[in-house]
Amino acid sequence: MNAVTAAAGTASRTLAVFVSLSLLSLSASTPSPAAVEDPRLLARAIVAAADNRAAPFAVVDKKNARVFVFDAAGRLQGSSPVLLGLARGDDSVPGIGEREMSRIRPDERTTPAGRFKTEPGRNTKGEDIVWIDYDAAVSMHRVRTTDSSEHRLQRLASPSVADNRISYGCINVPAAFYDAYIKPVLGSRRGVVYVLPETVAPHQRFEFLSQPA
Repeated sequence: MNAVTAAAGTASRTLAVFVSLSLLSLSASTPSPAAVEDPRLLARAIVAAADNRAAPFAVVDKKNARVFVFDAAGRLQGSSPVLLGLARGDDSVPGIGEREMSRIRPDERTTPAGRFKTEPGRNTKGEDIVWIDYDAAVSMHRVRTTDSSEHRLQRLASPSVADNRISYGCINVPAAFYDAYIKPVLGSRRGVVYVLPETVAPHQRFEFLSQPA
């Protein structure tokens, strides 16, 4: 009787371990909607859905003011703090790309969230940039220090995420990181940038997260 009980107990424990491992495997391959707020897990979901079209890509985490660059297989290549739009929000004001910067109110200076097909470009000063949303005049570029009162380099070095909200909506990247990671991936050809939202859930901006497996 004791042998039968022991065997049953062993079988139960084996089944429990099997179920636990199966659940862990499932969660690893299909991140939950909340989990994909982590750029690394979002990258895994992007590759699993082939949404990056087998190309390297970047993810911008607005809540933590960082950019992450991944290869085509979703392996992290590099990460850096960035400067973002002053105002909290995930949409650009309609027609904002056609307005003069002096006419853009502080509450309108948002960095839009979503999946963006990028393309290399140049600004009015001839500097190379990466267009995120051309119509809204939102790009990714090297941080500019022309206005010393804005302390942009100090903001990038600060541990406070609040200090990273200063731009009109563009994504400002440290020059060394831009040259080493952004320019090779996005500066010479069309690419993809995923900007995580800060006011809604990720699946509301990324269609592939809502599709059944």
